[in-house]
Amino acid sequence: MTHPLHIGIVACSAEGAALCYRTLCAEAAARMGPHAHPEISLHTHSLADYVRCLDQGDLPGVAALMLSSAHKLARTGAQLLICPDNTIHQALGAVLPQSPLPWLHIAEAVAAEAAARGFRRIGVMGTRWLVDSEVYPDKLGALGLDYLRPSEDDRNGINRIIMDELVYGVFKPASVAQLQAIVARLGQAGCDAVVLGCTELPLVLNDGNCALPTLDSTRLLARAALTRALSDRSEP
Repeated sequence: MTHPLHIGIVACSAEGAALCYRTLCAEAAARMGPHAHPEISLHTHSLADYVRCLDQGDLPGVAALMLSSAHKLARTGAQLLICPDNTIHQALGAVLPQSPLPWLHIAEAVAAEAAARGFRRIGVMGTRWLVDSEVYPDKLGALGLDYLRPSEDDRNGINRIIMDELVYGVFKPASVAQLQAIVARLGQAGCDAVVLGCTELPLVLNDGNCALPTLDSTRLLARAALTRALSDRSEP
């Protein structure tokens, strides 16, 4: 008898990590049976530790935090790692050669979904650190997909809403309207879909309230992890 792989969540911000965890548990039942889901463990350092490194441009410091979580999760028995935080994927390249376990890349899961759905030009929304980075351009470009970053003012607005409100579980109607307007502007600039490239953005944006189809990075990563966990089963 085999079991799904034990999934380890390298968390960063609480709201995004919680949504990822809930998605793993809720959606597994349809594939495994009532109330069933893989074994899941989660570890996170303080978000303040990550923010301090990001503010200083210290990606080696971000990588060290991620590796610390990876080793702790390996000791709990985890066999596969995911990180429901787009921004700190900037450091994943430095993490992988030293990691005790394999990882899934959140932007690869999103890019694969965008290609499968036939999108061609993707708007990238997320923290300022994420939008300014090459995390999504690299993975979208590898599949021949174009991308567009929001304007400078819109990047700053998204970042403020995420870091001052969403990571605390604060959802203000005026801020949601501001985010929806940014999605609409990306559509006017030629985008045919938008990446919700912050794991808190799906808490307030979705296909039903946006001018463009949304690519929900949090749930797409969780679904990719479920697929891997169920396909690469292990002996008990």
